Amino acid sequence: MKRITAVTILAGVAFGLAACAPSTGTNQTSGQGKTTGTVKMVLWPGPEGDAMGKVVDQYNTGQGKSDDVKVEMALLSRQDTFSKEATLMAAKSADQDIYFVASYNVGQFAASLDPLTTVKADKYFPVAVDGLTFQGQQYALPLDVSNHFLLYRKDVVDTLLADPAEQTRYSELSQTILGEKRAPKPADAWDWDDYKVMAAYFSKTTNPSSPTEYGTILPAKNLLYNTMLWNNVLWGMGGSWTKQDGTANLNTPEGIKAVQLYSDIYTKGWASKDSAQAEFPETQAALKSGNTAFAIQWSAGFAELNDAAKSPAVAGKIAIARVPNGKTHVHALAVALNKYSASKGAALKFMTYLATPDAMTVYAKNGGIPAMPSVLANNTTLNPAFAKISESIDKYGYSEPVFPHTFQAYSRLAETLSGAWVGQTDAKTALNDANSALVDLLN
Repeated sequence: MKRITAVTILAGVAFGLAACAPSTGTNQTSGQGKTTGTVKMVLWPGPEGDAMGKVVDQYNTGQGKSDDVKVEMALLSRQDTFSKEATLMAAKSADQDIYFVASYNVGQFAASLDPLTTVKADKYFPVAVDGLTFQGQQYALPLDVSNHFLLYRKDVVDTLLADPAEQTRYSELSQTILGEKRAPKPADAWDWDDYKVMAAYFSKTTNPSSPTEYGTILPAKNLLYNTMLWNNVLWGMGGSWTKQDGTANLNTPEGIKAVQLYSDIYTKGWASKDSAQAEFPETQAALKSGNTAFAIQWSAGFAELNDAAKSPAVAGKIAIARVPNGKTHVHALAVALNKYSASKGAALKFMTYLATPDAMTVYAKNGGIPAMPSVLANNTTLNPAFAKISESIDKYGYSEPVFPHTFQAYSRLAETLSGAWVGQTDAKTALNDANSALVDLLN
């Protein structure tokens, strides 16, 4: 097994969490339990775990010595980190001081967490903090922020925008599809109707002279994370999961239009048939191939698509635009304080450090996408998407409702809607089923 600096890799439901490392300092105590000594934190492997390992190293050799606190990190698997944490929470275990959570499950875990009343959150994107707030209290500290973009082939879109004959062809196509003539627009100005016509224009099934085989690929697999992507269509068309009073509100005209957009694009061949089983990797592959003109994708996908070694067919040709209609889902991966920890005071010292631009700059330099606009703005040389991420989240970001069953809601909506996304079931019927599931989960 590869050794990771400052990290202990543990496995199994118990995964050795009861084994306590030697403490630093004198284990001073207060109303928050121990204020010095060892703090144990859960994270998952991958870019987030790698980046946090560097932050932990820097803390332990610097500020941690002044705080008389040492942090040890346990990396679990990406597949079952949350389920293993849930087991610990149900047992009211004190074996971990800091849990790894996310916007989509913080409501579920809140009963086992302490609100963060002393760690300042003013340097983060407000929408990221909102997504970690349940019943008026902030329960977690943001790490990585995730949002969506329209990633598109700038070369082929620019060619269309510069060619009068092709503009005429596009206008005629829009009349057929929308019942009105439209001129092609720059990608940053698209609404969802423009997205639809562009999908048709760049598909050989409709436009044999298209430079690409398909206009787009849809993340339409039955997968909870694909619900997050489809929500952009729903929110962009004026819909939401709930009404102002918090009651379920999916079976609406806006919801039907949002489902029908996917269905029309898929059934008419304007998206690859792979869409029915597509998520992040398949979307990346479609864009990397050069056979797809654009797609809605997670912000993390941009850097790879412009890496000449990883994406030789399209590197330098892919550009970023806001999601059509200007609404992007935002969620944050985060860390939270275990309500049953015996070392809350020491854990809060480390979390206070994490909330600084210095700590998040280290995080960014080692592969993270911190939810701090100032850090993104000051480190655009690390990732060319940072500036766009900051702008998009600030202007267009929204977070779905936070309640104890938010995580399950994403899954249930994917289960009930994914068939309708690819035209296998009626949009209205699917939305009625989805709304019923949401009613149950909200209650």
